[in-house]
Amino acid sequence: MKPTVEELITKNKNWKEELSKLRSIVLDCGLTEEVKWYQPCYSFNGSNLIILGSFKDFCTLSFFKGVLLKDEHKILEFAGQNTQSAKIVKFTNLHQIIGLESVLKDYIKEMIALEKSGAKVTFKTIEEQKLPEELEEIFSQDKDFEKAFKSLTPGRQRAYLLHFSSAKQSRTRISRIEKLKPKIFEGKGLND
Repeated sequence: MKPTVEELITKNKNWKEELSKLRSIVLDCGLTEEVKWYQPCYSFNGSNLIILGSFKDFCTLSFFKGVLLKDEHKILEFAGQNTQSAKIVKFTNLHQIIGLESVLKDYIKEMIALEKSGAKVTFKTIEEQKLPEELEEIFSQDKDFEKAFKSLTPGRQRAYLLHFSSAKQSRTRISRIEKLKPKIFEGKGLND
Protein backbone atom coordinates (compact mmCIF):
# COMPACT_ATOMS: atom_id res chain seq x y z
CA MET A 1 0.00 0.00 0.00
CA LYS A 2 1.22 3.46 -0.91
CA PRO A 3 2.17 5.59 2.11
CA THR A 4 0.41 8.87 2.81
CA VAL A 5 2.23 12.20 2.70
CA GLU A 6 2.01 12.34 6.49
CA GLU A 7 3.69 8.93 6.76
CA LEU A 8 6.45 9.91 4.35
CA ILE A 9 7.23 13.07 6.29
CA THR A 10 6.95 11.44 9.72
CA LYS A 11 9.36 8.67 8.71
CA ASN A 12 11.89 11.11 7.28
CA LYS A 13 14.82 11.18 9.69
CA ASN A 14 16.69 14.18 8.29
CA TRP A 15 14.12 16.69 7.07
CA LYS A 16 10.86 16.15 8.96
CA GLU A 17 10.40 19.77 10.10
CA GLU A 18 11.55 21.23 6.79
CA LEU A 19 9.26 19.02 4.70
CA SER A 20 6.33 19.76 7.02
CA LYS A 21 6.88 23.49 6.57
CA LEU A 22 7.23 23.19 2.78
CA ARG A 23 4.06 21.10 2.71
CA SER A 24 2.09 23.74 4.63
CA ILE A 25 3.35 26.49 2.30
CA VAL A 26 2.31 24.56 -0.81
CA LEU A 27 -1.08 23.57 0.62
CA ASP A 28 -1.75 27.21 1.59
CA CYS A 29 -1.64 27.97 -2.14
CA GLY A 30 -4.52 25.60 -2.88
CA LEU A 31 -2.76 22.76 -4.68
CA THR A 32 -3.93 19.14 -4.56
CA GLU A 33 -1.67 16.77 -2.66
CA GLU A 34 -0.85 13.13 -3.40
CA VAL A 35 2.07 10.72 -3.27
CA LYS A 36 3.85 10.12 -6.58
CA TRP A 37 7.20 8.39 -6.97
CA TYR A 38 7.19 8.04 -3.17
CA GLN A 39 7.38 11.82 -2.77
CA PRO A 40 4.81 14.48 -1.80
CA CYS A 41 3.54 15.80 -5.14
CA TYR A 42 1.24 18.77 -5.74
CA SER A 43 -0.96 19.42 -8.74
CA PHE A 44 -3.39 21.95 -10.15
CA ASN A 45 -6.30 20.73 -12.29
CA GLY A 46 -4.55 17.37 -12.70
CA SER A 47 -1.19 18.78 -13.81
CA ASN A 48 1.85 18.14 -11.62
CA LEU A 49 3.40 21.44 -10.56
CA ILE A 50 5.57 20.74 -7.51
CA ILE A 51 7.26 17.82 -5.80
CA LEU A 52 9.12 17.79 -2.49
CA GLY A 53 12.38 15.87 -2.28
CA SER A 54 14.60 14.59 0.49
CA PHE A 55 18.31 13.93 0.07
CA LYS A 56 21.21 13.29 2.40
CA ASP A 57 22.48 16.88 2.57
CA PHE A 58 19.39 18.89 1.67
CA CYS A 59 15.69 18.83 0.90
CA THR A 60 14.06 20.42 -2.13
CA LEU A 61 10.97 22.07 -3.47
CA SER A 62 10.93 21.30 -7.20
CA PHE A 63 8.88 23.04 -9.87
CA PHE A 64 8.25 20.66 -12.79
CA LYS A 65 8.07 23.63 -15.20
CA GLY A 66 10.42 25.85 -13.21
CA VAL A 67 12.16 27.12 -16.32
CA LEU A 68 9.02 29.19 -17.00
CA LEU A 69 9.28 31.11 -13.72
CA LYS A 70 10.83 34.61 -13.69
CA ASP A 71 12.96 33.75 -10.62
CA GLU A 72 13.36 37.38 -9.57
CA HIS A 73 15.05 36.29 -6.33
CA LYS A 74 17.53 33.96 -8.10
CA ILE A 75 16.78 31.00 -5.82
CA LEU A 76 16.12 28.38 -8.50
CA GLU A 77 18.63 26.02 -10.05
CA PHE A 78 18.43 23.16 -12.51
CA ALA A 79 18.16 19.76 -10.86
CA GLY A 80 20.85 18.30 -13.14
CA GLN A 81 23.05 19.27 -16.05
CA ASN A 82 20.70 17.67 -18.61
CA THR A 83 17.47 19.02 -17.12
CA GLN A 84 15.46 21.19 -19.50
CA SER A 85 12.34 22.02 -17.52
CA ALA A 86 12.44 21.38 -13.77
CA LYS A 87 14.05 23.80 -11.36
CA ILE A 88 14.57 23.32 -7.65
CA VAL A 89 15.15 25.27 -4.47
CA LYS A 90 17.52 23.52 -2.04
CA PHE A 91 17.22 23.88 1.72
CA THR A 92 19.56 22.79 4.49
CA ASN A 93 17.57 24.08 7.46
CA LEU A 94 14.13 25.24 8.56
CA HIS A 95 15.20 28.90 8.92
CA GLN A 96 15.93 29.14 5.18
CA ILE A 97 12.39 27.98 4.41
CA ILE A 98 10.81 30.36 6.91
CA GLY A 99 12.88 33.23 5.47
CA LEU A 100 11.67 32.47 1.94
CA GLU A 101 8.05 31.62 2.75
CA SER A 102 6.50 34.65 1.04
CA VAL A 103 8.82 34.28 -1.98
CA LEU A 104 7.94 30.59 -2.31
CA LYS A 105 4.23 31.42 -2.17
CA ASP A 106 4.73 34.05 -4.88
CA TYR A 107 6.55 31.50 -7.06
CA ILE A 108 3.81 28.91 -6.50
CA LYS A 109 1.11 31.45 -7.40
CA GLU A 110 3.09 32.40 -10.52
CA MET A 111 3.32 28.71 -11.46
CA ILE A 112 -0.46 28.31 -11.01
CA ALA A 113 -1.06 31.36 -13.23
CA LEU A 114 1.28 29.92 -15.87
CA GLU A 115 -0.60 26.61 -15.74
CA LYS A 116 -3.96 28.41 -16.08
CA SER A 117 -2.62 30.30 -19.11
CA GLY A 118 -1.56 27.06 -20.79
CA ALA A 119 2.14 27.99 -20.87
CA LYS A 120 4.31 25.16 -22.17
CA VAL A 121 7.99 24.39 -21.87
CA THR A 122 9.80 24.25 -25.20
CA PHE A 123 12.14 21.29 -25.13
CA LYS A 124 15.15 20.84 -27.37
CA THR A 125 14.32 18.39 -30.09
CA ILE A 126 16.62 15.50 -30.84
CA GLU A 127 17.58 17.30 -34.05
CA GLU A 128 18.80 20.28 -31.99
CA GLN A 129 21.03 18.12 -29.82
CA LYS A 130 24.62 17.60 -30.91
CA LEU A 131 25.35 14.03 -31.91
CA PRO A 132 28.70 12.59 -30.86
CA GLU A 133 31.09 12.55 -33.84
CA GLU A 134 31.49 8.80 -33.43
CA LEU A 135 27.74 8.26 -33.82
CA GLU A 136 27.65 10.47 -36.92
CA GLU A 137 30.52 8.44 -38.39
CA ILE A 138 28.76 5.14 -37.66
CA PHE A 139 25.54 6.53 -39.19
CA SER A 140 27.44 7.43 -42.37
CA GLN A 141 28.68 3.82 -42.63
CA ASP A 142 25.46 2.07 -41.57
CA LYS A 143 22.26 3.68 -42.86
CA ASP A 144 20.10 0.84 -41.44
CA PHE A 145 21.43 1.64 -37.98
CA GLU A 146 20.74 5.35 -38.48
CA LYS A 147 17.18 4.52 -39.54
CA ALA A 148 16.71 2.24 -36.51
CA PHE A 149 18.03 4.92 -34.16
CA LYS A 150 15.87 7.66 -35.64
CA SER A 151 12.77 5.45 -35.40
CA LEU A 152 13.15 5.27 -31.59
CA THR A 153 10.97 7.54 -29.48
CA PRO A 154 12.55 10.93 -28.68
CA GLY A 155 12.97 9.89 -25.03
CA ARG A 156 14.83 6.73 -25.98
CA GLN A 157 17.03 8.64 -28.43
CA ARG A 158 17.83 11.20 -25.76
CA ALA A 159 18.75 8.52 -23.21
CA TYR A 160 21.12 6.89 -25.68
CA LEU A 161 22.66 10.24 -26.65
CA LEU A 162 23.28 11.13 -23.01
CA HIS A 163 24.84 7.71 -22.41
CA PHE A 164 27.07 7.89 -25.48
CA SER A 165 28.09 11.52 -24.88
CA SER A 166 28.96 11.01 -21.21
CA ALA A 167 32.01 8.92 -22.13
CA LYS A 168 35.19 10.99 -22.01
CA GLN A 169 37.16 9.00 -24.56
CA SER A 170 36.29 8.41 -28.20
CA ARG A 171 36.97 4.68 -28.00
CA THR A 172 34.57 4.38 -25.07
CA ARG A 173 31.86 6.19 -27.05
CA ILE A 174 32.42 3.83 -30.00
CA SER A 175 32.36 0.80 -27.69
CA ARG A 176 29.08 1.94 -26.12
CA ILE A 177 27.47 2.50 -29.51
CA GLU A 178 28.60 -0.88 -30.85
CA LYS A 179 27.51 -2.69 -27.68
CA LEU A 180 24.02 -1.15 -27.81
CA LYS A 181 23.40 -1.53 -31.54
CA PRO A 182 21.37 -4.77 -31.08
CA LYS A 183 19.02 -3.08 -28.58
CA ILE A 184 18.55 -0.12 -30.90
CA PHE A 185 17.78 -2.41 -33.85
CA GLU A 186 15.15 -4.10 -31.63
CA GLY A 187 13.59 -0.69 -30.89
CA LYS A 188 14.39 -0.96 -27.19
CA GLY A 189 15.42 1.83 -24.87
CA LEU A 190 18.64 1.99 -22.90
CA ASN A 191 17.03 0.56 -19.76
CA ASP A 192 14.57 -1.86 -21.37
